[in-house]
Amino acid sequence: MPADTVVFDGPVAGDPLDLLEPLRQALSRPGPAVVVSTSGSTGRPKKTVLTTEALTASGQATERATSGPGQWLLCLPSHYVAGVQVLARSVLAGTTPVVMEPGPFTPEGFARAAAGMSYETRYVSVVPTQLQRILDPADAAPHPDAVAALARFDAILVGGSALSPALAQLAADAGLTLVSTYGMSETCGGCVYNGRPLDVVEIRTVPDDAAPDLSHFTSLATREPKEGRIWLGGGVVAGGYLDDPRQTGEHFRVIDGQRWYRTDDLGRIDEDGPLSVLGRTDDVINTGGIKVSAGVVTAALTSHPEIRQALVVPVPDPEWARSSPH
Repeated sequence: MPADTVVFDGPVAGDPLDLLEPLRQALSRPGPAVVVSTSGSTGRPKKTVLTTEALTASGQATERATSGPGQWLLCLPSHYVAGVQVLARSVLAGTTPVVMEPGPFTPEGFARAAAGMSYETRYVSVVPTQLQRILDPADAAPHPDAVAALARFDAILVGGSALSPALAQLAADAGLTLVSTYGMSETCGGCVYNGRPLDVVEIRTVPDDAAPDLSHFTSLATREPKEGRIWLGGGVVAGGYLDDPRQTGEHFRVIDGQRWYRTDDLGRIDEDGPLSVLGRTDDVINTGGIKVSAGVVTAALTSHPEIRQALVVPVPDPEWARSSPH
């Protein structure tokens, strides 16, 4: 690893803007630029190595998919990939981001931070919970200044968890430019926007029992609906996991000269349609001999206008065998 690689081992003390110069230095040369820990949703966190090439490809593709270079608002932890990307995209764009004040996320704090932005083209990355607190707070009316601030952004990137249809509708009703993103640390964050891959990204949905020699990648993608494990390929794919060759070998491949990442998610690609993420490979519940995706059940529940959030977990059941979704 180059000595100037920016390594995020946990929450960053001090002003996140102090990271801009180290990131600028790391992104000025090829090879590993950033090491960021995954969220650990599949077990222990892994240290993902993001190269200058991958971060640059991601940042430039985001600019092409939105409104070009602009100023970013940072309201996510700077040591996770979404926060790192706000800083890296700012370096690539030659702009200085505005950072929200420390502490819990509040609509009032968001409005104050957004008021400090000076560029015409503006972007922000949020998670659905932050959007919910602004548009549909549980115990108050929506904060008018925060809603107005959201409307001023050229793109509001929403990721980290599924965006409910009800919340998406609230955003549409408020005239917001929402971009639902899908991705992970290993793909430099979001690389699929509103179900469509960025222009440097390819998607495959592959059955886990497919040919072990990966010959299924050598043919062109068919136009028929396909369901299976999601594979993401292209310039945004990370270099691998730091000091973890086993995990790197299990999840990363180079096929026909292109890097691919084997996710732990299930998805479906319909003919000429967007990617639908169905859930995780490890959230399949066996109930009465039928395999049910907890993610699919969750999506069905949250599609109801009176359900704000849902969590589906397996519990033992004497009639339905080992587990039943609840």
